[in-house]
Amino acid sequence: MTLRAIALVVLIAALVTALWVSQHRTGPLVVSGFVEADEIRVGSRVGGRVLAVRVKEGDAVEAGDVLVELEPFDLAEQRAGAAARLAARRSEHDELASGLRSEEIDEVRARRDGLAARLQDLEAGPRAQEIAAAASRVALARSRVDLAGQEHERAKKLTAGNVASVETLDRATSALHVAQASLDVAEQELALLEEGTRKETIAQARAELAAADATLALAVAGYREEKIAQAAALAAAAEADLAAIDRRIAELTVRAPGSGSVEAVDLRPGDLVGPDAPVLSLQDNSELWVRAYVPENRLTVTLGDRVSVGVDAWPGERFRGRVGFVARQAEFTPRNVQTPEERSKQVFRIKVFLEDGLDRLRPGMAADVYLEER
Repeated sequence: MTLRAIALVVLIAALVTALWVSQHRTGPLVVSGFVEADEIRVGSRVGGRVLAVRVKEGDAVEAGDVLVELEPFDLAEQRAGAAARLAARRSEHDELASGLRSEEIDEVRARRDGLAARLQDLEAGPRAQEIAAAASRVALARSRVDLAGQEHERAKKLTAGNVASVETLDRATSALHVAQASLDVAEQELALLEEGTRKETIAQARAELAAADATLALAVAGYREEKIAQAAALAAAAEADLAAIDRRIAELTVRAPGSGSVEAVDLRPGDLVGPDAPVLSLQDNSELWVRAYVPENRLTVTLGDRVSVGVDAWPGERFRGRVGFVARQAEFTPRNVQTPEERSKQVFRIKVFLEDGLDRLRPGMAADVYLEER
């Protein structure tokens, strides 16, 4: 074979190889999607009548900024009532926890000491001087009886001799009866003093003293722990009621949960909004991503892969991105997905989080994700 023939064979082989490589080579995969962002729909848990709208569409807001204010209606009065009930419950608890005042305990102790002294007096019985005085009164009464008896006998004799009238005899008889009755009373009083205090009276005094001792012990010990705990629980319940009303009052002011921009607001002062219903929507600009779909036969994407993203607004410029989500389950190709590759019957959804260009990119922009094939 001549040198020219060999060169021709080598050239033909190179051309065939180049053709085969060009037909079987797979270029970088490009998938298209749209830039997206989280939408936050904010509202109030209580609802009510709109008092003021502090923002308009397109405004940039930061976390804590006031968006909408609602009228309080009767919440201020409810809070005042709850605060008064809480103060009363706390006062009751403090009173029980502190126990009785020292003056009250002294008053109870004084009553107890008085009953103790009375019992001691009853148990000791009459003094000797009292008994001696009663005996003297008996002797005096007996002397008066003797004298009245002598007067009565004299009056009888004089009346019988017609020297004295019947009236004189009657007066002497009455005086004798009175003196005898006085003697009987004096003798009974002496007998009572000599016998001493009745057992029933002493028993009653002892019972009264025991009750006073128990009352004093309770006053010194203070109130029962269960009663104090019950008062504390009632105070805690009143505090929770007040906190719940404060939460409702706080819900009258709708604030931005984070930084973003106002997307839609259709409210005017006087409008009524329901509880747990969104009143406006915010767009979270702190994080943007591109939602795209990768054909099943080109699924070489893994979490954390670094990719580049291009948008029509800045042709020729690339933005850095990171694959943050790859669907575990395939789905059919959405209608709005376009790729330079032949459309597959099934695709996997991915999310590419943008790492730069957040100040220029906007949700809704068409974007191309350049996935370098491994």
